[in-house]
Amino acid sequence: MAHCQCADFFSNGNIVACADASKANCALLPLITHDSYFSIWSSTDQLNQSTTVHWTGAPQSLVGIIQVDQQFYRFLGKSPVTYNEVLPTTQSVAYEARYSFERPGGDWTGVDYNDQKWAKGQAPFGDDGHKAKTSWKTDNIWMRRSFEADPAKLDKGPVLLNISHDDNVEVYLNGKEIFHKKGWTDSYIKPKKSIDLKGLLKAGKNVLAIHCANTAGGAFLDAGLVQPVRPKALQQVQLATQTNAAVKATQTTYQFKAGAVALDVQFVSPLLLDKMDVLSRPVSYIEYQVKSLDGKQHQVKLFLGVSSDVAVNQPFEQVVAFRKNEGGLSYLQTGTTAQPILKKKGDNVRINWGYFYVGAKSSDRLKQYISTTAQEGVAAFLQNKINTAATMQGKGLGLNTVEDLGMVKDNAATYMELAYDERYAVQFFHENLRPWWNKDGKQTIQGEMLRAAKEHDQVLASCNQLDKSINEKGIKTGGEKYAHLLNLAYRQSIAAHAIVQSPKGELLFLSKENFSNGSINTVDITYPSSPLYLLYNPDLLKGMMNGIFYYSESGRWEKPFPAHDLGTYPLANGQTYGEDMPVEEAGNMVILSAAIASVEGNADYAKKHWNTLTTWTDYLATQGMDPANQLCTDDFAGHLARNANLSIKAIEAVGAYGKLAGMLGKKDIAEKYSATAKQMAAKWQQMADAGDHYTLTFGGPKSSWSQKYNLVWDKMLGINAFPSTVAAKELAFYKNKQLAFGLPLDSRKTYTKSDWIMWTASMATSRSDFDTFIDPIYKFATQTPDRVPLSDWHETTNGHQVGFQARSVVGGYYMRILEQQLTK
Repeated sequence: MAHCQCADFFSNGNIVACADASKANCALLPLITHDSYFSIWSSTDQLNQSTTVHWTGAPQSLVGIIQVDQQFYRFLGKSPVTYNEVLPTTQSVAYEARYSFERPGGDWTGVDYNDQKWAKGQAPFGDDGHKAKTSWKTDNIWMRRSFEADPAKLDKGPVLLNISHDDNVEVYLNGKEIFHKKGWTDSYIKPKKSIDLKGLLKAGKNVLAIHCANTAGGAFLDAGLVQPVRPKALQQVQLATQTNAAVKATQTTYQFKAGAVALDVQFVSPLLLDKMDVLSRPVSYIEYQVKSLDGKQHQVKLFLGVSSDVAVNQPFEQVVAFRKNEGGLSYLQTGTTAQPILKKKGDNVRINWGYFYVGAKSSDRLKQYISTTAQEGVAAFLQNKINTAATMQGKGLGLNTVEDLGMVKDNAATYMELAYDERYAVQFFHENLRPWWNKDGKQTIQGEMLRAAKEHDQVLASCNQLDKSINEKGIKTGGEKYAHLLNLAYRQSIAAHAIVQSPKGELLFLSKENFSNGSINTVDITYPSSPLYLLYNPDLLKGMMNGIFYYSESGRWEKPFPAHDLGTYPLANGQTYGEDMPVEEAGNMVILSAAIASVEGNADYAKKHWNTLTTWTDYLATQGMDPANQLCTDDFAGHLARNANLSIKAIEAVGAYGKLAGMLGKKDIAEKYSATAKQMAAKWQQMADAGDHYTLTFGGPKSSWSQKYNLVWDKMLGINAFPSTVAAKELAFYKNKQLAFGLPLDSRKTYTKSDWIMWTASMATSRSDFDTFIDPIYKFATQTPDRVPLSDWHETTNGHQVGFQARSVVGGYYMRILEQQLTK
């Protein structure tokens, strides 16, 4: 099912590609998805219209070409743009520049300006001693970088600015403003402007002059000039015609016409939640099927080129690559020379330790080679001039695989494997932990790739079976549009986690807050994502909760409510979020403990943590009815006192604790807390009543309102603290508040959270009411103008992403299926 603004998407459960891909405004499509580091996506509906990227948008190029007789057709990716440096940044060369923290007088941007009284310092400039060579901690900096140039010796084509700045910036070349921007960037950008920078360059002395203002947060400045390199090798390559595509739960499939043959390509990441050995194995398959279209035989070769950028955080990092063959497995391996294991934490970052692999079964028809660039790898294939180097070092290397399928008439099939060995995945309270598949330290990634090959047919059959099951459940429960959303959410949710074993031997399934703040194991990320895991493997939900329980029960966290998080990914050494969410996180943990008990039919997990759950529930019973001014999971909306929806969470948690007590045979406790929850709920109805709906806050304006998505658990868990009329009244009211792309989160703004809409919709008692709330989410997913992985925070007026992308919370899309299962 495509993500684009074509009028019709469905064709026997698949999508029909847009005739004009340039007009498609759609979200990214998943190709390789294992965790927040090993994650590659296509940014266009047509697989061969763009360079493949990491979910953050950083290029991680896969290029696929099929040779049919003497003709070449590209079906996958585009070669990434590369650049020649006209004036290098510190990414590759150290340099000094003049700078001032005081506003200069005169024409400080001109070539002839006398800057000798300015200080001289080594770039980059900033307030982070790990990144900056010269400290800058004032509000403003003015920088002048003098350099020599000879425009006549430059290549044809434009000259572009290459800059990383934090925050507001204005840039001048030889006195002419060439760029300005309010805000910051945490990467190096190359803005394309109509100004001819090449024409501004002079033979001899030139000056790049910059003013940067630090308005909040960090400070950073580094800049240079580059020229894009035009790829020559691909000029003789035609584009294969994409005829169909489909996004399923575990795989994304494409169909192409390449001259006289048909080519099917499947990207399979076998994230099978009930098979931990396969789920944790960081190996994806790229499947190929080829057949003749004209009944004649054709000579067919397949080429896959992968950039070593898959294994770096920034493209300037040095890598080493190897070509090896062992145990019947031929593979290419690459990783950084520095190998800074678990040295970098944060949000918009990629892995730069461990090793990436491209493998296939060894045969006389398979050739693998390393190239100095991805483009040179393509050129070598086109010219049949493949080098035999066993190792190579550099940056932006190409890992190239060619398989000769011979003369093809009927179906010919093969596959290749992409894998990543992190060596160590996360740090848990200062102890480095290996990934689950190698938790004992005795396994090898080569062994995992060989097992993936041995189990290939069985794994593919399991994936196909799961995909069919999820699609059929989605259609039965909520129709084709709902099924489409479930397919989009499945891999994205799972791949925003790391799977490891704690030092105590417990499963840890640690989320990352992608494009949020980079926190690891955030409780209010666990909560919305829980339905998917409650349905398919509750042990994984326990794996999201185990670390939080440990944090409190070890004495490291001493407050009477849970921590917000365990740190900043991948370092889980203790909460790093700047503020607690007392009612939010306590309610989440208690409710989810009861949800696990409901799914498993026993309260054994809650019993294990009973004292901690009791502390949290008692806090909610006293502090949750009328919450003080605090943040909830929707922290982007700001602090809110007397939050009616947050109060529901506390009430449901108190009732959930009573349910757990009953399951454990604690009759008196069960009766006490169940009665308390019902008393709180009765009081809630009086305090929040606004006639035809309930207010955003107690005592707030009668016109205010909010989605009461926390109420979904009341019937599901058999708490029954609220009469059914409360949900019915709210849903009837919401119907009149919907906008083009969904129901706003509340009356304060027009943005929404699609996961919460799914929870709200799951309270509907009729299919038609459910569809009313789901259809606009489908519209958003298929018509958003922003090219990012599925965002859970968007604007309901125009479908634009507001923030967040590739987050695990879309596991909450499965709430309707969970609700149907628990209430049948």
